[in-house]
Amino acid sequence: MTRVLGTILAGLVGLAFGSFLNVCLSRWPTGESIVHPRSHCRSCGRTLAWWENVPLVSWLALRGRCRSCRAWISWRYPLVELAVGALWAYITWLSSPAILARIIFAPQLHPSAVCLLLAWWAIKMSLCWILVALAILDAENLWLPDRLTYTGTALGYIFYVTHPTFYVTHTPIGSRYYDSWPQLVPGEILHSSIVCIVGILAAAGLILLIRWVYWLIRRREGIGLGDAKLMAMLAAWLGLRGALLSFGLGVVLGAVAALVLLVLPSTRKSSEGWAHIKLPLGTFLCVGGIVSSLWGERMIDAYLRWAGL
Repeated sequence: MTRVLGTILAGLVGLAFGSFLNVCLSRWPTGESIVHPRSHCRSCGRTLAWWENVPLVSWLALRGRCRSCRAWISWRYPLVELAVGALWAYITWLSSPAILARIIFAPQLHPSAVCLLLAWWAIKMSLCWILVALAILDAENLWLPDRLTYTGTALGYIFYVTHPTFYVTHTPIGSRYYDSWPQLVPGEILHSSIVCIVGILAAAGLILLIRWVYWLIRRREGIGLGDAKLMAMLAAWLGLRGALLSFGLGVVLGAVAALVLLVLPSTRKSSEGWAHIKLPLGTFLCVGGIVSSLWGERMIDAYLRWAGL
């Protein structure tokens, strides 16, 4: 029951943070403050009532249109709220058994250690929030802001270096004796730091190499530096294997999107031609990153078994 209630609560909080993310996605590209003014219609400027800001429900109640000017409210608003809420609920459902086991069945666990466990869980959920934000920003504006990629890389580094501490149970669950504080082993921290930094450099270097080869062939830029920073962030969170899986999934999704555009009549009639259409690689990498963060290890292990490695 505790697990179910925690999952529902995380989903509701995720909806609220998804609503806040929509404000950021609408205002960051234009340089507006995310604090002032209050939420308002982007068409007529009317300040929204409190009940028009209820995540997901308000959009459905208003049937996707402004109450005053009847302007269309983009599908992006409910989809972002639903995506963040669903992802946070799913992460909580997966993580809660391990966290609750350490908290409930560890009578000697220090209160500060409980705070660290909850902080680790919150940092993990922030990855999905950042990836959803970057995916939408790149899809709508072909923009991957440094404030998100750099912050995400820093959080990912902390997560990658410290997360083995919270996974290791030094005595079996059910025993009377537990560590009162997560054990930070200097040697393990140093090793994880080196592995993480090497992965960050290798993942970013892959994009830079492709960017350089493309420039040699076409004599123009084909991939932005933001994509390299995004790959570095994914490597910080997921390790090099997870980042490469995200890249592979992103490339496949991008290829499918390109084929769909290729067969559309409007694209074939375009004066510029389909070859000049810019696709948001960052969006596809973010989708791949979300999939990799949730099921990456199982996908990689399944592939290795299939390949006989």
